[in-house]
Amino acid sequence: MTQPVHEWLELHEEVKEALAQGRPVVALESTIISHGMPYPQNMETARAVEQIIREQGAVPATIGIIGGKIKIGLSAEELEFFATSKDIEKVSRRDFAYILEKKKHGATTVAATMICAQLAGIEFFVTGGIGGVHREAEITMDISADLMELAQTNVAVICAGAKSILDIPKTLEYLETHGVPVIGYQTDEFPAFYSRSSGHGVDFRLDNPQEVASLVKTKWDLKLNGGVVIANPVPAADEIDASAIQSAIETALREAKARVFAARKQRRSCSAK
Repeated sequence: MTQPVHEWLELHEEVKEALAQGRPVVALESTIISHGMPYPQNMETARAVEQIIREQGAVPATIGIIGGKIKIGLSAEELEFFATSKDIEKVSRRDFAYILEKKKHGATTVAATMICAQLAGIEFFVTGGIGGVHREAEITMDISADLMELAQTNVAVICAGAKSILDIPKTLEYLETHGVPVIGYQTDEFPAFYSRSSGHGVDFRLDNPQEVASLVKTKWDLKLNGGVVIANPVPAADEIDASAIQSAIETALREAKARVFAARKQRRSCSAK
């Protein structure tokens, strides 16, 4: 017999009450806490983001898996656990069944957080940058599961664009192919995580929350399943110049390729002996 989905979910009382009352709830991922930052900066960031959401009149729901249960909203103690424990797996769509069945602990990626948010009835999710199509994906086939999730899961993802190291033109092409609208919030240009500019446009520019909410509602009312990317650039005062980031990425990629080439050469040399 199939186990009801709600058997896997545990909603924090504050989140449950807000959803029941129709008040706004914003989902947050937990991978950035467990795998994205060192302690204590990860804990400080998690608390700060939740506080910002509260100040805007919404309820934060940081999502993670503890002991095989999907937690929708974490207590202070649970946040501390995700920030400090070394026994937490990184979870995407592929990993859910194993992590839940084995009653393990898991931090949710963008894709996994979208799945959990939809299961809980949460329609908006805030993150830093989405995954995307990697450089040289035509060779490696390395494409983030985040994009496939956006193609099929009805959650709007607010982000500062895609991570800068990715192939942004191919990422946008993938989203276009799968019918995922890319909205630029008060911008005509798709941001590149650290920078406000990527050199590539968005599908639609919208300048206030009401317009964004109306577009999202209309999409789902029409049964056009799949997510929406709401690209909200980093504030101008906090951005890093796009050319500086690009230069650093290109240097890192050259060094990485050189190391891979050297390692392969060394292995061939050892095999020949």
